Amino acid sequence: MTDAATETKPAADNAPNPSAIPPDELARLTDGIVAALKTVYDPEIPVDIYELGLIYKVDIDDDRNVAIEMTLTAPGCPVAGDMPGWVENAVSAVEGVQSCRATIVFDPPWDHSRMSDEARVALNMW
Repeated sequence: MTDAATETKPAADNAPNPSAIPPDELARLTDGIVAALKTVYDPEIPVDIYELGLIYKVDIDDDRNVAIEMTLTAPGCPVAGDMPGWVENAVSAVEGVQSCRATIVFDPPWDHSRMSDEARVALNMW
């Protein structure tokens, strides 16, 4: 699964499903993972990390292990050591997910343009 706000790749016409996970189950897992990510907040910002655009990449392998690349609003974020664990715990609780590993990356650097409209409204950043 790749978040639409991050990187997307166009699907080839009539391309077979590259996943061994049935499409309906993959959609359910994807929805559950997004919902789980929306429960994780940076304690200093009243918006979840998904809407803030901190999630760069989410991969689900055929064994239902989830790998997440995420960033922080600032490299010196005081919860940098804790937030990956919060993400892993939230996503691991999704029914069907076998495991989750969250990795912090800083390329590309996060900026306000990555936020959703929902986050902009919540933070009054229009």
